[in-house]
Amino acid sequence: MQVLSNGVPVPTDSEHFAPMRDSTALLDDPAKLREQFQQDGYVYLRGVLDRSKVMALRGHYFGMFDDSYFKPGTGREDGVWSGVIPEGQLRHGVAGHPAHTLVRSEYFARFTADPALEALARALLDHDDVRQLPRQIVRHFNKGPVSSRAHTDYDYMDKGSASIITMWLPVGDCPVQSGGLTYLEGSHTIPKSKLDVLKAKRTDRPDDTRPISHDLGWTAQQLGGRWLYADYQAGDVAIHSPHLVHASLDTQTDTMRMSVDLRFLPTSVEPDPRWLKPWAGDDGN
Repeated sequence: MQVLSNGVPVPTDSEHFAPMRDSTALLDDPAKLREQFQQDGYVYLRGVLDRSKVMALRGHYFGMFDDSYFKPGTGREDGVWSGVIPEGQLRHGVAGHPAHTLVRSEYFARFTADPALEALARALLDHDDVRQLPRQIVRHFNKGPVSSRAHTDYDYMDKGSASIITMWLPVGDCPVQSGGLTYLEGSHTIPKSKLDVLKAKRTDRPDDTRPISHDLGWTAQQLGGRWLYADYQAGDVAIHSPHLVHASLDTQTDTMRMSVDLRFLPTSVEPDPRWLKPWAGDDGN
């Protein structure tokens, strides 16, 4: 099956597409884990979270949708799309949509307060006192040509400190064809000025100056480096720098992709004020 992002084919030969480095073996060595993070701009860690708790979150979330949304005979934790969008289903993340409700729930607060996540943030930020930003994002994608465009997180949070990390949590197993996150190798070292000159050249969002491009092959051709991928499993965590170029791949399976984005920073630095209130799908950030 072809790999796509926003409906555009992504080159998958070994010169353009490669597996992420697995840093799980460094979990018990914070200094080496931090060194790996600084070198690569990301770390990919397997089995950080309890799989059963991750799958329970998936079932809880999909349990808020109408039955017609799911393939008959499948469970809500499976999240297998029927091919039908229920009548009246709201746009993702707006008030009244399950994602909007979930991020404001006590259930979600308990999930995101997992001590393993804070311990990782302390290790990678090299600070004893860290905080998680209130703007926590839940995304899910049906099968189709829709995914996150190539971008850096800092272009969405540039009114605060760059001493911040993003944790991406797949909520359910997410092989490449289900639309996981992909990182552009070494791109955290590219000057912002070089990224900015690309933004008006090949984009399907000419009115939004934050994404670099919807075309990942073209982006890699301009900047160099391979797109790095993983066959994620529930419980895995990918953590990246705010300066690392990344995107997501299209979901080409009936199993819907669900994920959570969390941000951590030292308590001693100023966050972007836009990230100090709960996320909404139409908040413009």
